[in-house]
Amino acid sequence: MNEAKRKRRRGVVLTSEGLAKLQEAKSRVELEENLGKRYTLEELNHRTGLAIDTLMKIFRQDKVDKQSLHCCFQAFNLVLEDNSDYCHPEDIEESDPTAAPSNPEPEFPEGQVPLDSIFYVEQPEIEFGYNAIVQPGALLRIKAPRRMGKTSLMARILHQAAELNYRTVSLSLQLAEICALQNLDKFLQWFCASVGLGLGLPNRVEDHWDDLFGSKISCKMYFESYLLTQTEQPLVLGLDDVDRLFQYPELADEFFGLLRTWHEEAKNRDIWKRLRLVVAHSTEVYIPLSVNKSPFNVGIPIELPPFTNKQVQDLAKRHGLDWSEQQVQQLMALVGGNAYLVRVALYHICRQEVTLEQLLHQSFDCAKAIYKEHLRQQSLYLKQYPELVKAFDKVITTSKSVELDLVQAFKLQSMGLVHLQGNQARPSCQLYTQYFRTEGGRW
Repeated sequence: MNEAKRKRRRGVVLTSEGLAKLQEAKSRVELEENLGKRYTLEELNHRTGLAIDTLMKIFRQDKVDKQSLHCCFQAFNLVLEDNSDYCHPEDIEESDPTAAPSNPEPEFPEGQVPLDSIFYVEQPEIEFGYNAIVQPGALLRIKAPRRMGKTSLMARILHQAAELNYRTVSLSLQLAEICALQNLDKFLQWFCASVGLGLGLPNRVEDHWDDLFGSKISCKMYFESYLLTQTEQPLVLGLDDVDRLFQYPELADEFFGLLRTWHEEAKNRDIWKRLRLVVAHSTEVYIPLSVNKSPFNVGIPIELPPFTNKQVQDLAKRHGLDWSEQQVQQLMALVGGNAYLVRVALYHICRQEVTLEQLLHQSFDCAKAIYKEHLRQQSLYLKQYPELVKAFDKVITTSKSVELDLVQAFKLQSMGLVHLQGNQARPSCQLYTQYFRTEGGRW
């Protein structure tokens, strides 16, 4: 068998014909018994007796046991038929997603990794996020340094939600203008209008805003009376770059407190069970937030780790590179498993613009060349904060871990420059250490 092929080992899968048959029966029952409204996953759970995770796998045509398919079909008065409704996986060959195509077209790592990219490395957190987002009132918190895959993971969670017929909106707080961030009332109006825009709804902020009640209650009522009432389907709201608000502590305290309130409301009121929040940020919360108001100590945390050696080896294979474990370890030593830095290296090596040996051994010139723009941006950002310059200088000029001020440690961690254990910091990789130790790379 070709190396790019493998056989499934267990379970059965729904065929395209079987899926169409099931969807048609489900739509018919929804029309007859549910006033034409689509069943939510929670309602399907009650109707079929199957776990939500199992239902998601069935409709994604993933592997499940035959009895689960039988129960699902039976719930809609269908008979599960062999050969047409499902397949025995041992009879199916499928492409290995980690296998490199014969002529891979390299993809420069810039921004979100496209949903259909063969170069996206699936972390266990993806499946965890898929399962969590179906829970009523769910709150997911994705944390990782910059360019480590937060936006790509959020996009996949929202895509999965859309596949389940949920409404989805992705909103980066980097889009908020400074004038909006300096005033709570303006910010919440911008926030409400932006979410409505993402849903394709007219802006009716003025109709719902009431100075007597104040901006937070007005914002809450805008969601409760307008945005969440347009359909009974859940709304999954992805908020990216929320740590931008850390620069505005008073605004952050009020806004994050509002998100926490909505999450708590879902425990008691059905309307708020429809809202599912996915919040992504690059650093720990270093502003003081009341323990009872912060959304960062509730919900489900997802922390994206650096790539492992095995993941880097798989990714190299997808780039058409047959690397040994030693070669993987050498690249890992240089870039520390940082998702962005790994992909930049593999991109240039795949295009034969540089070799791994040149990156490792040519007086650091090759490494500086392919990471030139990224390193320049890191340097420019540090120069804006003299206290960070001093803190990072201590880290890279000392052989042991360095104890830093907590806020400085968190900021350096958010840039991916250091690894932290408590407030003890050490360099995240050789690339940053070597660059910032040279005269050209330092401040």
